[in-house]
Amino acid sequence: MNVAKVIVDVPASSINQTFDYSIPERFREMLKPGMRVIVPFGPRKIMGYVVDRVGESSFNNLKEINDILDITPVLTPELLDLGKWLAEDTLSLYITAFQAMLPQVLKANYKKELERLSNDSLSEELEAFFADRDHVAYDELENAMVSFSQVQKAIQNGDIAVRYLVKSRVTKKHVAFVKPAMEPHLLAEALEDMSGRARKQKEILDYFIDQNEEIELNKLLKKFETTRSTINALQAKGFLVLFKKEIYRNPYNDDAFEQTTALELTDEQREAIEPIKQHINDTEHDVFLLHGVTGSGKTEIYLQAIQDVIDKGEEAIVLVPEISLTPQMVRRFKGRFGSNVAVLHSALSYGEKYDEWRRIHRKEVQVVVGARSAVFAPFENIGIIIIDEEHENSYKQEDQPRYHARDAAIRRGENHQCPVILGSATPTLESYARAQKDVYKLAVLTKRTNEKAMPEVDIVDMREELHSGNRTMFSRRLKENIEQRIRRGEQAVLLLNRRGYSTFVMCRDCGHVKECPHCDIALTYHKRHNQLKCHYCSYEEPMPMYCPSCSSDLIRFFGTGTQRIEEALSQLIPEARVLRMDVDTTRRKGSHEKLLNQFANKEADILLGTQMIAKGLDFENVTLVGVLTADSMLHLPDFRSGEKTFQLLTQVSGRAGRHELPGEVIVQTYTPEHYSIELASRYEYLQFYKQEMQMRKKFQYPPFVFLALITVSHQNHVTAVQSTQEIVKRLWTLLQSESVILGPTPSPIARVKDRYRYQCMIKYKHEPELRTLINQVVRQFDDEVRKNDLQISVDMQPYQLM
Repeated sequence: MNVAKVIVDVPASSINQTFDYSIPERFREMLKPGMRVIVPFGPRKIMGYVVDRVGESSFNNLKEINDILDITPVLTPELLDLGKWLAEDTLSLYITAFQAMLPQVLKANYKKELERLSNDSLSEELEAFFADRDHVAYDELENAMVSFSQVQKAIQNGDIAVRYLVKSRVTKKHVAFVKPAMEPHLLAEALEDMSGRARKQKEILDYFIDQNEEIELNKLLKKFETTRSTINALQAKGFLVLFKKEIYRNPYNDDAFEQTTALELTDEQREAIEPIKQHINDTEHDVFLLHGVTGSGKTEIYLQAIQDVIDKGEEAIVLVPEISLTPQMVRRFKGRFGSNVAVLHSALSYGEKYDEWRRIHRKEVQVVVGARSAVFAPFENIGIIIIDEEHENSYKQEDQPRYHARDAAIRRGENHQCPVILGSATPTLESYARAQKDVYKLAVLTKRTNEKAMPEVDIVDMREELHSGNRTMFSRRLKENIEQRIRRGEQAVLLLNRRGYSTFVMCRDCGHVKECPHCDIALTYHKRHNQLKCHYCSYEEPMPMYCPSCSSDLIRFFGTGTQRIEEALSQLIPEARVLRMDVDTTRRKGSHEKLLNQFANKEADILLGTQMIAKGLDFENVTLVGVLTADSMLHLPDFRSGEKTFQLLTQVSGRAGRHELPGEVIVQTYTPEHYSIELASRYEYLQFYKQEMQMRKKFQYPPFVFLALITVSHQNHVTAVQSTQEIVKRLWTLLQSESVILGPTPSPIARVKDRYRYQCMIKYKHEPELRTLINQVVRQFDDEVRKNDLQISVDMQPYQLM
C-alpha cells in the first residue's frame, strides 16, 4: 500500500479528482488517510489531503510526497466519506468540502520566493536585487528596480527559480512556568545561607518550600510584585527552573460557571424525552422534531438526553444559531457538564477555535456546542446530534460548499446510528410537513414549564398613528408602556426588524436615490463617519451636501437605524437609560457579553437592538417587548417572507414575562391584516402552517417542490445573459416534462462589484439525476470560466434568493 490518493489544494473543477503519489520509505509507517501532506504539483509545492492508500497506481513515475503536516489524521474515515458526499450533494469541489470541516488555522497559506540557482553573473539589476542572497521573498519584486520580463527571462534560462513554500498557520500557545529545582529541605538550607538584602528572593524561596509545585511565571511575578530579574537570579543559583509549557487558550473560565443539576420534568417533557432516551439506549437512528413554545423547557430535554449519552461513554453535538450563542446559552451547558464542553463560534480567535477543536480531536471533551460548522466536530462515537432553533437561516451556508447543517447532521446520525433532534417554537414548513408525514417523529410542548401564560400581544396600526398626527417612530401605546415600566423599575426590549430595510439617501426634490457605482443597490448612510457605504462591495463616499442630479440641498436620509432610534428615544423619554446592541456596538470581542451583563444588572431600562436580541435571551425583569418595524421583511422578493416574519415575531414575543412578572408585547406595523402578523400575535402556529401551505401549494413552492438556483455573473452584460440562456436551453432538453425552469431573469440585485448577475430557477418533484445533469451542463462552460472569468454558482437548496 505504497501509493497515496491525494486531493490537492487547487480549487479548480479541472483538478477536482485524486492524484497518485508514492509514499517514501520514511512515511510508510505513519501515513494514514485523513492526514494533510505537502506534495509537488507542477512547479510548486502545495498542501493536500490523503483520502486513501492503495497498492499500486495505473500511472508510472509517480512523484513522492514531500512532507506530512499531521501526526494523527485531522479527518476521520467518517468525515472523509462525509466530505465526499457533501461535495457531490452541493455540487462543490472536494477540496472546498474538506476545508469547510476544519478550523481556519489548519488551512495552509502559501509564500513564494525567488531562488538563485547559478553562480554565473546575472544582469546588473538582478545582481542588485539578490544582493549576495540565495533566496529572496517574491513580494520584494514589487518595490524593486527589476522588470518582470527580466525575471521571466532568467527563469527560462534556468538562472533563478520560483519556490512555493507552504506555511501552515498552526500555532500552539506556550506559557512560561517556574518550578523548584530541588527538594524542599535543600531549598530551606539555601534560604538560611542567603544574604538579608535579597528580600524578594527569600520570599519566593519560602513560597516554594511551602508549595513544592510549578506555577505560571506571570502569576508568580504578580503575587510577589517583583520583576523577571529576581527569578533569573534564583535560576542562575540553581534553585529554580524556568520552562515553557503548551496550554489551551480556553475562551471560558470553567470555574466561573455555577454547577446545575437536572430539573424535575413536566409530564409533557417526560412524554417528549421518552422515545429519545429509548433510541439512545438502543443505538437507533431517527429524526425527532421537538415543537415547543418559547420557555417550554426544550433546553432541559437536550441536557437530560445528553447526560444519557455521556453515561453511555458517547459524544454529543449541539448546534445553535450563531446569533443565539449567547453567554447565557454557554452557561447552561457549561453549568451542567463543566469542562466536558467545547464551544465553537465566530467570536473566538483563530487560536481559541483551534484549541477547542483540538480538545474535541483528542477526545478530551464529550460535548460540543457550536454554530453551523460544529456539525463537523471530529468525534468518532456520536450518541446524539441536536439542532436548536432549527428554522434559522444561518444553518444554511451561502458560499461553497452550500450545505445545510440539518442535512449533514442527519447524514452523520445515520452513520452513527443515533437520534437527531430538531427543536423550535416555529419549525420550518419543510420540517413540519415531514413530521406530519411521519418521516420525522413529532414531539409537542404546548405549555411553558412555569405554567405562566404566553405574553399578551397588541398590534398597533401605524397608519392610524400617522392620521392622528403622531409622526414619531413610537406609537402612543408603546411610549406610555415604556414610561410605565421605567416607573415600576421593570425593563423593556425593543427590536428593530432591520432585514431588508436600510438607511438610504434620497433627494426630496427630484427623488434621486444615491446608488453604488459598482452594484445596483442604494448606498447605506453611516452616521458615525458621515459616510455612504455599499454593503456588498465596501465602496464608500462622503455624504453629499447637494443632490448630484438636480443640485437641490433637500437631500435627506430615509429608513431607521438603531442609532437614530436611540436618539429619538432620548428626546421622547429623556429619563430612559438605553443600551444599544447592533453590529457596531458588538464588534469588539466580549462586548456582546458585557452589554448583556449590564442589562442583567439593571444598569439600563431598555435594550434596543436588531435580530441578535430576538433569540435565546432570558431576563426575569423584562416585562415589555416592542417590535418597531414588524413588516420590513414582508416585502422582500422571497416566498419565505411570511414565514420568516411569523418566526421572528413569535421568537421575540417569547422574551417577555418568562418569570414571575407577566409580560406584554406591542407590535407596530403598517399591515396589521397580514395573516403572518395576525397569527403570530395569537401564537397560532398550526393555523399559520395550514394557511401558508395552501399558498405554497397554489404557487408550487417548497415543500411541494424542490428548488435549484443557478446564478451566472460576468463583467459584460451580454455575456451574462447569453450564458444563462444557453444553460436554460440545454437543461430544457435534459429534464423531465413536469419540471419547470424559470428564467433567465436578472437577480434581484442585478449587479454586484461591477458584475452583472442573471439567474434561473428549476422547480422539480422528481429528478433523480439532476445533480449529474447540472454538472454536465455547467462543465461545458469550463473554458469560459477559466479564460473569460465567467462565474457560475449552483445552489441545490436556495434560502437566499437575492
